[in-house]
Amino acid sequence: MNTYREYITEHVKVKKAIGHFNISTIEALWAIVLVAQQQGVPVIIGLSEGERDFIGLRQAIALVQSIRNEYNQPIFINADHTYSVARVKEAIDAGVDSVIFDGAKLTLEENIKATKECVAYARASGRDVLVEGELGYIGSSSDVLDTLPEGAAVTRELMVTPEDASRYVVETGVDLFAPAVGNVHGKLKNTPNPRLDIQLIEKLREAAGVPLVLHGGSGIADEDFVAAIHAGMSIVHINTEIRFAWRQALETALVEQDVVAPYKLLAPSADAIKKVVAERLTLFNN
Repeated sequence: MNTYREYITEHVKVKKAIGHFNISTIEALWAIVLVAQQQGVPVIIGLSEGERDFIGLRQAIALVQSIRNEYNQPIFINADHTYSVARVKEAIDAGVDSVIFDGAKLTLEENIKATKECVAYARASGRDVLVEGELGYIGSSSDVLDTLPEGAAVTRELMVTPEDASRYVVETGVDLFAPAVGNVHGKLKNTPNPRLDIQLIEKLREAAGVPLVLHGGSGIADEDFVAAIHAGMSIVHINTEIRFAWRQALETALVEQDVVAPYKLLAPSADAIKKVVAERLTLFNN
């Protein structure tokens, strides 16, 4: 089985993207794993700071590693949006395959300084831990939203510039780069999410010189996904769509099923997640 870094390199070459899906519960993990097995593609399991605190970071890592070892499946675990250097170090020490330092709200200089420290710590860990950095604010809530997050970079003037992207990657040494290109966290309730700036993605990929990561994938139009992947996005994050599918299925199960066994009530949620993941992995790997 190839390494995480090697799988990303392969996807860059063939202009495909690896799906990154967040979890909070074990049925969500198994739903994602089974679909990835069926499609024969690598997959990334993401845990935000809140999800890590809920499920247990070391426990989630142990689950993912046991699945990877038992089934020889390319499944990797990522410490999603991490807002302090201390928690980045905590995630690396616990055994994650990759970690994101999210300094999007910091000044460029502050972001570079903190990210550089994260990269140095990863390099000294003795493992090939990939570090991802982020520029441009895209919101922080993986929820169904009434309005766009305040201050989100959805216009070209607020998006990342190729010059800043180049400086950031060169000075920090990050392995992966997540820019603001019209994407936002969460899914808008009554209107489509903003369109992605595909031309900017192409320029950023060239300027950054490392694989790009698309956050806030829920709510993005299919044609934008395809164009963004061809333009240089090599990993795509999906979270809100999974949460929404999970909740809808659970609400229906609670009404329709006269049972108290959690595994019976949660089975429809697992099926709903499988449907979302199958559609997304098919699109990302087409």
